[in-house]
Amino acid sequence: MAERIEEWLSRWLDAGILDAATAVRIREFESSQEPSGKLRWPVLVALGFGGIMLGAGILLFVASHWDDLSPSARFSLVLLMVAIFHIGGAFAEDKFGGLAMTLHGLGTAALGAGIYLSGQIFNMPEHWPTGILLWAIGAWAAWALRWDWVQLFFVSLLTPAWVSGEWAERTVSHRIGYYDEGSAYFLVFGLTLLSATYLSAITRTRESLSRRVLMIVGGVSILPMVIAAGALPARRLIEVQGTSLATGILVFLVLPLGLAWGLRGQQAWKNGLAAAWLLVLALMNHAGFIVALEAWCAVGAIGMVAWGAGESRPERINIGMAGFALSIAFFYFSNVMDMLGRAFSLITLGILFLVGGWVLEKMRRRLIGRITGGVK
Repeated sequence: MAERIEEWLSRWLDAGILDAATAVRIREFESSQEPSGKLRWPVLVALGFGGIMLGAGILLFVASHWDDLSPSARFSLVLLMVAIFHIGGAFAEDKFGGLAMTLHGLGTAALGAGIYLSGQIFNMPEHWPTGILLWAIGAWAAWALRWDWVQLFFVSLLTPAWVSGEWAERTVSHRIGYYDEGSAYFLVFGLTLLSATYLSAITRTRESLSRRVLMIVGGVSILPMVIAAGALPARRLIEVQGTSLATGILVFLVLPLGLAWGLRGQQAWKNGLAAAWLLVLALMNHAGFIVALEAWCAVGAIGMVAWGAGESRPERINIGMAGFALSIAFFYFSNVMDMLGRAFSLITLGILFLVGGWVLEKMRRRLIGRITGGVK
């Protein structure tokens, strides 16, 4: 219910029905009405750890007896595995919402295992992205019914996983047997832009637990994806033409920006700047301008810091600072270290890490202190 209230407040703030002060008072009132509705971190840890252990134990039990079961028994066990978690979650809903959320999450996780095990039982034709699609549909249905963050977590991972799988399967060269570099770079470009969209899900007027889940997913994936976009060869990027080019632009550029518009409204123009930055990065990668690419990554990290400071989001400042430090480190290892002697290069590297880390940490603390009103 608290998450729904946050969504409603965001809509009313955007429409001008409420002002910020009234929204704050409503939040305070609603939180005071349900003081026991929030789960403390020991309970969350217990639920998460218990859910993982329960799921792992059941999977081990099934795996140890799998060869002894007939195909019909295997399929019945697969169905039971999915159903029992959701039925248990339904019974626990009115008594303990956290337990219900955990059990429903295990049910959605078991759905994926059930889909692929069913394909193995009946020797269905292999097209692995279809299994992810069916799993994603189940996660979407569960999220539509429950509206909780665990199901959204599955949705946020499974949907791009299905799109990535379909793109990879459709762009493979069966004659040669390798994935086309240009099409692969489209995929990395789109996933990087999607990570930025997830990361920016929380705005000044729109914040909820669901958006926080998207922000965490984006925060974990953004730096690895940017590194992949800088390191993956893009020499054949311009060779992607025709239907593949149109599909790639629609799926990996238009859709992430459309999601950003849905999440951020008019503030999505900043995600457009991120897309432009990625496009320049791809062109530099294609041309082989390594030094310029590393400098451009440092510019992007500074832009991330400015984005976080402008919207009072400390996680973006932290990620931007980490990205800037990585850009300096990559530049040193690829362009400077070979020019120095072994001992002198290590001494310089140590000084760079010590002094640079101290300077960056001071800047990070100062920026976060400004947006939070204290020192972090």
